[in-house]
Amino acid sequence: MKVYFDNAATTPMDGEVLNAMMPYFTEQFGNPSSIHGFGRKTRTAIENARKTVARLLNVTPAEIFFTSGGTEADNMAISQCIASYDIKHVISCEIEHHAVEHTLKVFEKAGKVKVSWVKTDDQGHIDLSHLEELLSNNPRSLVSLMHANNEIGTLLPLKEVGELCARYNALFHSDTVQTMGHYRFDLKDVKVHFITCAAHKFHGPKGVGFLYINHDHKITPFIHGGAQERNMRGGTENVAGIVGLAKALELCYDALEEHQKHIQALKDYMKKRLKDEIPGIEFNGDTTTAGSLYTVLNCRFPAHADAEMMLFNLDINGVAASGGSACSSGSNQGSHVLRGIGADMSKPSVRFSFSKFNTSEEVDFVVGKLCEMYKIKEKQTN
Repeated sequence: MKVYFDNAATTPMDGEVLNAMMPYFTEQFGNPSSIHGFGRKTRTAIENARKTVARLLNVTPAEIFFTSGGTEADNMAISQCIASYDIKHVISCEIEHHAVEHTLKVFEKAGKVKVSWVKTDDQGHIDLSHLEELLSNNPRSLVSLMHANNEIGTLLPLKEVGELCARYNALFHSDTVQTMGHYRFDLKDVKVHFITCAAHKFHGPKGVGFLYINHDHKITPFIHGGAQERNMRGGTENVAGIVGLAKALELCYDALEEHQKHIQALKDYMKKRLKDEIPGIEFNGDTTTAGSLYTVLNCRFPAHADAEMMLFNLDINGVAASGGSACSSGSNQGSHVLRGIGADMSKPSVRFSFSKFNTSEEVDFVVGKLCEMYKIKEKQTN
């Protein structure tokens, strides 16, 4: 058996998404900027996709800007917000995705902004009192806090943070890459100015995403050299990718509650089985239903002679999982997120992340392999 439990890194594309994209690789190949019939057809496809995304998020199509993915969208929001509003102070968190954390450190090193890092507890929850203190004691700020941590799954109270930012006239950007397609967003009901998306996190294609920009908080262009995306991002659009993104998000919304129930049950089942089978196992971050992303379970295993080889051993046993963010998995520095919450770095931690395509039989298989690694006799399951 081969088991893919690394869906926070990327997800398999849904067959319906691929079918929707295929015509734009073949007969519908026109450049959307061309005024002839070939171009008009692909332009229409892009604008229909924009309308679909806007409808699902309860915003206007003019507030959706397509990008190459979440990292570009985060960079665009941060850099152009700083430039457009002459922002000198940014509030973020040291367990953010590197697309945010590293970007802010570049701006800080260049002397363009001062960055204040809001405190978190040992589960990765933001200290809201400290956030308010930072907002009240500094000039108008940009706040950049992710909706769900990509490594440990801890959720941000998005609406509460939005209200706090509004009280202090702060601009609010949230990296929603891990939650887009997994929760319903009504952006008329949340005071957030910028959110981001990467289609491959919810069974769409790689290389495409979007940035939502609230219509009352416009920013200057990010990429120059073309009038695409209403002059905000030069370069010929990824037509097939954009079509695929909209289709994937639509499919997610159509069956969101059903998929959430299925995936949450898998997470709960795996957590229970691991607690039953492996003495001393712990979990990183908040793993409650209300406080965590239902697709992610980050496990801290007991110390083991082959701890550094755990991911490799899982891989050769047919199990795909992660030690942290897939965007930086080639580095050997260890997880900045786990260090940031004070987790015991001497013990091996593994992130398992689930999708609608996973099954309880796969959970049993993975738990069995882990028991073999720890030389534990597995208990019989019903």
